[in-house]
Amino acid sequence: MSSLPFALFSSSVLAQAAVPEAPGLSASALLQTALALALVVGILFLAAYLLRKLNGGRGFGNSGPLRVVGGLMIGTRERIVLVEIDDTWIVVGLVPGQIRTLHTLPKGQLPPAGDGERPFAQWLKQIAERKNEAR
Repeated sequence: MSSLPFALFSSSVLAQAAVPEAPGLSASALLQTALALALVVGILFLAAYLLRKLNGGRGFGNSGPLRVVGGLMIGTRERIVLVEIDDTWIVVGLVPGQIRTLHTLPKGQLPPAGDGERPFAQWLKQIAERKNEAR
């Protein structure tokens, strides 16, 4: 009689062990997933290439007649920027919440930089000195 509980216990253990295991990933499933991913990435690169060609070779941000020629940081949040629009240069002051036109002039070449200064900074200094002399 003492062998009957062990026989019942062993059959319940065998019944639990007979539960099928979760199927694993086969090599063909991994290969199929990798090829699908490669196809999607290839389509994205092809779409980006075609968009660039349709845009005339320009980047997405360089559309239109506006071009930033140079800039100078005045403070932590203040800047002076030289903007080219068609055949005109506009010197613009940028502060938080405000944009002001400081000077307008015909398009030209910046003077060469000297004494370690950038060309725009040197040009801006010359313009400021001329305005101070005129006062």
